[in-house]
Amino acid sequence: MTNDNQSQVKTESRSRKFWRIVLGSMVGFVLATIIISVFYILLTLGIIASIGSKDSTTVESNSVLKLNLNQPIAERAMDMPFDLSDYGYSNQLGLNDILAAIKHAAGDNKIKGIYLNASNAAASPASLKEIHDALVEFKKSGKFIYAYSDSYQQNGYYLATVADSILLNPTGSVDLRGYAFQIMFYKGLLDKFNVDVQVIRHGQFKSAVEPYMLDKMSEANRTQMNVLGETLWATISSDISAARKIPLDTLNRIVNEMAGYLAPTALSSRLVDRLAYASEAEASLRKKLNISENEDIHFITVSKYKSSISSPKELNDRIAVVYAVGSIYDGKGDNSKDIYSDNFIKTFRKAYKSNKVKAIVLRVNSPGGSALASENIWREIEAAKKAGKVIVTSMGDYAASGGYYISCNSDYIIAQPNTITGSIGVFGMIPSFQNALKSNLGITIDVAKTHDHSDIGTGMRTLNQAELDVIQQSIESTYGIFMQRVANGRKMTVEQVDSIGQGRVWAGADAIKIGLVDELGSFDDAINKAAELANLTKYSIEYYPKQQSFFETLFNNMNDTESRMASRLGHLYFTYQGLETILRAEGVQARLPFEIEIQ
Repeated sequence: MTNDNQSQVKTESRSRKFWRIVLGSMVGFVLATIIISVFYILLTLGIIASIGSKDSTTVESNSVLKLNLNQPIAERAMDMPFDLSDYGYSNQLGLNDILAAIKHAAGDNKIKGIYLNASNAAASPASLKEIHDALVEFKKSGKFIYAYSDSYQQNGYYLATVADSILLNPTGSVDLRGYAFQIMFYKGLLDKFNVDVQVIRHGQFKSAVEPYMLDKMSEANRTQMNVLGETLWATISSDISAARKIPLDTLNRIVNEMAGYLAPTALSSRLVDRLAYASEAEASLRKKLNISENEDIHFITVSKYKSSISSPKELNDRIAVVYAVGSIYDGKGDNSKDIYSDNFIKTFRKAYKSNKVKAIVLRVNSPGGSALASENIWREIEAAKKAGKVIVTSMGDYAASGGYYISCNSDYIIAQPNTITGSIGVFGMIPSFQNALKSNLGITIDVAKTHDHSDIGTGMRTLNQAELDVIQQSIESTYGIFMQRVANGRKMTVEQVDSIGQGRVWAGADAIKIGLVDELGSFDDAINKAAELANLTKYSIEYYPKQQSFFETLFNNMNDTESRMASRLGHLYFTYQGLETILRAEGVQARLPFEIEIQ
């Protein structure tokens, strides 16, 4: 065989090998896709079958509503088509579902009481206050509340103090510690990598950018953190003191001495009523229900109980509840996790354009975000008012900075005493990676441009003084507009707003004293106020935006890397959130002046 023929054979062999690999990979990919698709089809059919075969929930006589709050509590949880508690799992709880279940149970003759299991209710202070006050209202029905846990952390214990009797495992503890605010600073890290950060802000308390400039709190920030912590603690400590009949000074001494960390001293300090195991707690519950020790207690969970509550009849006059939850961004996005101005405005417009809607309750739970998006939402609220709609804002855990911006135009504002609000101020932050790339990777940047500032904001160079001056003017202009919006909405002068602004954060209990809110109260109080202002006696409630179905959420979250990261990082996830929030920010920001974890 000649060399030419040998070369041709080798070439053909390589070609066949190449196509064999390509075709093999394609076949493997197709088979894998088919297998995965079949799996999800079978899973979906199984779920649908379980839904179809599931009977509607029937509440048995002599039942006990079981509140297991040892999981994150969302503002609204998606409607699950089935109850996972039957399989050893818990459905995510929504604050709305918890409050509705407690309220309905008070008048339900089949529900004899509540069994509260809340080692650590994963919710912020204002949500806890909502649940706490709902439980207090429930007790007015004359029904009992029992609380048991192997151990109590502060959030769970706060809720447990409403109970007629608090039981603790003999080897457990009560971790009552007060409030601490932990802020992580990144300046040292940025210095190590030679990353330059230029900051422009208005407001001495507007400290969202401090972690990138300093290695500890500024005195202004420390001042507001101390005041905020004291106000938050005053809210729950006064409730605990009254419920447990422990004087405030004694309670603070117990906290400082960590007396609750040992079960016997928790008992002797009157933090709990009795040391008992779970079986003994249930035995006491059986006596209360007047059933034998061998008889099962008819527990019913919130997720099951809510399916037994029939929807009220729809009436012509309606109050729309529009949820504004999460950080505020420009444009379009997933409104189930954050507030995207385009999506939100479309939803809000649908509510106020309805002839049946006479009033709107804006439920705000937001630390703020884009100043431009906040202004656009503010303008839509102004349009709703001009259309004759009453607007009442109900503040949740946060209604700060941009969250306050979109609230201030309401006819009436109701907050919890421990809602975090205010933060009237704006900032901009421009990082430059030019020196970092050169010193760490040997990469240099050069540019050809048509105008002096064509490459502004690319992150590849620091800004010059002329550019900084222009951005500062933009910051001042945005802050001026923000103050004017607040002044108009709250009937203040701009000077008055500036004196309580400067980016300072206030708890609701302090915000009412300076005119930022009108009343301290609950979500239900906001509904009642909206009805009062709109002269409504009979009305239905509509909720916006429409919640995603279980299947929409399932398929949208199949590639939810953030949820997986949260589960992996655990306690330190808030650090990632702080970095991620700043990196996502575009333009001038009206945002809560810190990324904190409340301990």
